[in-house]
Amino acid sequence: MPARSPLMNVIFKAAEKAAKGLTRDFGEVENLQVSRKGPADFVSTADFNAQKIIRQELSTARPNFGFLMEEKDDMSDTSSKEERFIVDPLDGTSNFLHGLGHWAISIAAERAGELIAALVFDPIKNEYFWAEKGLGAFSGNKRLRVSARRDFSECLIATGAPFKGVMDKRPNFVKQMEAVMPKVAGIRRFGSAALDFAYIAAGRYDGFWEEGLGSWDCAAGILLVREAGGFISPIAPGADILKSGALIASNADIHDPFVKLIRDAK
Repeated sequence: MPARSPLMNVIFKAAEKAAKGLTRDFGEVENLQVSRKGPADFVSTADFNAQKIIRQELSTARPNFGFLMEEKDDMSDTSSKEERFIVDPLDGTSNFLHGLGHWAISIAAERAGELIAALVFDPIKNEYFWAEKGLGAFSGNKRLRVSARRDFSECLIATGAPFKGVMDKRPNFVKQMEAVMPKVAGIRRFGSAALDFAYIAAGRYDGFWEEGLGSWDCAAGILLVREAGGFISPIAPGADILKSGALIASNADIHDPFVKLIRDAK
């Protein structure tokens, strides 16, 4: 395993500091102050506090970087900077608020439109999934590689289902499910896109698709999958992968037929 770069160490430090507060609040989830950000899309005090900590840590260490972050705050918009961090301080908020221990902190670094570093940290399971461009993807001391399954009937596929507030995507999702379900060993919907991408990189899932993602949901995961030997494609041909919000990820062997399966499900 290569030594982590100074930039990667900065990202680790920020995530670990934010995780302390999130883990504490997760243990007292019933007492959290919860406000509505939109239909079925909740934000907790813990979410905002974690983002504040991450931004403070990263901006202190890398003052020239901008930020693209999920939660809106009163800080100036620096998301257009050439160097920036793309941050989801709590991916899997609904799981968190319901006491389900499947959520993560997702941080990516981007330079001139190119993802260069990524971390998805699951504090509850104490799992770190990280990658740097050209150096590979890792968890602990283990090099991550996507699975080598080629037969759809043996593949485990992850997805994210539309929820209240984005129900306009339901018809497409139903057609996609009808296309995928008969061909695979199983479909999972665990509620954290960042961990779905990480699990593909680790070979636990063979593929994943979802629509309606924000850049912060998938930036770190995109680099993890690529550096683990996997592939990412937009559902709409030619769309910007990071901005499209509708992605297909998988190991190399099933990628082309999997992409065709999802795109043809109209």
